[in-house]
Formats: sequence, structure tokens, C-alpha cells
Amino acid sequence: MSVSIRLRREGSLNNPYYKIVVADKRSPRDGKFIEIIGNYDPKKAGHNSNLDLSRVEYWTTRGAQPSETVRSLIKKAKKIAEKTEPVAA
Repeated sequence: MSVSIRLRREGSLNNPYYKIVVADKRSPRDGKFIEIIGNYDPKKAGHNSNLDLSRVEYWTTRGAQPSETVRSLIKKAKKIAEKTEPVAA
């Protein structure tokens, strides 16, 4: 089974809201999934995603392939996590 990390659309018409899910590549966009690992609100300004980086790391080590959009969200989340991480002296 090939697994992907991708967006699942929710919300109403003209008000999209996405959940970042781990799913089988063969399942439909809004269909069956394995785990929810975050969310993404494109209408919100600034930091508009919430992502569990430990679960992303877990799934990518097991062979899950993130979509292009999710890959960019992971990159942004890692950059923000580095900034907020306390520096050990």
C-alpha cells in the first residue's frame, strides 16, 4: 500500500478549510484516511497551518510521500519551529 500525506477539503462553498491527512494514494480526496496530522486554513492571514511534525517525521520514515502543497507547509512549519525552539547555552 502506497501512502501519501495530502489535503482533505472541508468547509462550505467559497470557505475552504483543509485537514492534513495520511491516506492511501488510491482513496478519494475526501474519502477514507489513516490519520489526521494537522490542518490548513488558506483564508487566514499569517501562520495559517497547524501541523504535528513528529507524526510527519514518523510517516515519512515509513515511506509516505507528501503532496507539493503539504511539502511546502511542512517546510514552513519546520522553519517556525526552529525560530520558537529555545537555544541551549
